[in-house]
Amino acid sequence: MTSQHLWSAPIQLGKLSLKNRIAVAPMTRISATEEGHVTNDMIRYYQGFAEGGFGLIITEGIYPDLKHSQGYLHQPGIGDDAQAQAWKPVVEAVHGAGAKIVMQLMHAGALSQGNYRTKENVGPSAVQPKGEQLGFYRGEGPYAMPREITDQEIAGVIDAFAAAALRAKQAGFDGVEVHGANGYLLDQFLTDYTNQRTGRYGGATENRVRLLVEVLRAVRAAVGPDFLVGIRISQGKVNDYTHKWANGQQDAEIIFTSVAAAGADYIHTTEHDAQAPAFSAANSDGDTLAGYAKRFGKLPVIANGKLGTPDAANAILADGKTDIVALGKSALANRDWPQRAANGHDFQELDAGILQPLAHIKSSEI
Repeated sequence: MTSQHLWSAPIQLGKLSLKNRIAVAPMTRISATEEGHVTNDMIRYYQGFAEGGFGLIITEGIYPDLKHSQGYLHQPGIGDDAQAQAWKPVVEAVHGAGAKIVMQLMHAGALSQGNYRTKENVGPSAVQPKGEQLGFYRGEGPYAMPREITDQEIAGVIDAFAAAALRAKQAGFDGVEVHGANGYLLDQFLTDYTNQRTGRYGGATENRVRLLVEVLRAVRAAVGPDFLVGIRISQGKVNDYTHKWANGQQDAEIIFTSVAAAGADYIHTTEHDAQAPAFSAANSDGDTLAGYAKRFGKLPVIANGKLGTPDAANAILADGKTDIVALGKSALANRDWPQRAANGHDFQELDAGILQPLAHIKSSEI
């Protein structure tokens, strides 16, 4: 199989034109200062992907406020102007190497395991998260029991996402991606067992997706109609890899239709295997999560999950249900993955030592 689909350019995301269909997936690397400011290692790290030929780079999750949103110690933020200014050299380095860069905005919610400013976690309900904290992000033991966030605080979260998106635009980013996946706060609201609320944010799927919708609308209003805004959606979580939406295809229609109508320019789906059926045969027609996003959202789709070979990446693009592939571990192992794919070169296997004992940026990566 040729890799022709990877290079079928230009591809448009909103008003943004990309040189190819290969993106770097968001990956937390806990390499900022204690105060959440970008370091020189981070500048060189992101620049390396751009020099390696990736058309789009999506940053690691960036916390949007200085209250409860930080998830990990030494995670970067954009909760104030000083943090935002620190990102400018990253944007300049990536643009100088010919790539586009989108900032992912992430509120950890109940999964926070390290916050520079507070030890209190908040979530949609006082439900202790499953599993244990991630050791390579400086976590240890069970997650803390979160406090149920108030309606007034929810309004503050919405405002924080919008303000952070505007700061990202002013810092020169090409767009923002709202992190509605992987078990973090917005996904906690979407998930039935972590969201035990009643009222407008709880109960039916239409209510549980409401916070994602309101965040997207606020972000769109803050940045204007021409700035790129995306949304990442998953079923699995960093602490619950096997989770599936209870109503399968019916939930997919509600969720993807809702976020598309709220002002998103693209939908980014992430699954363990992007080419596998999203749900059981009992509650679906067998399509992938990316396929449902394309069908119901009617927007460009970025897919992530086991797409680290040119054959796998090209195959999911060829079926027309995905527009861009996002690579994680294979990008870490091959900062020049697009160049290797274009030239038919071999790929390196991921050295697990890169993520141990902590998943911070190593000297070998810069």
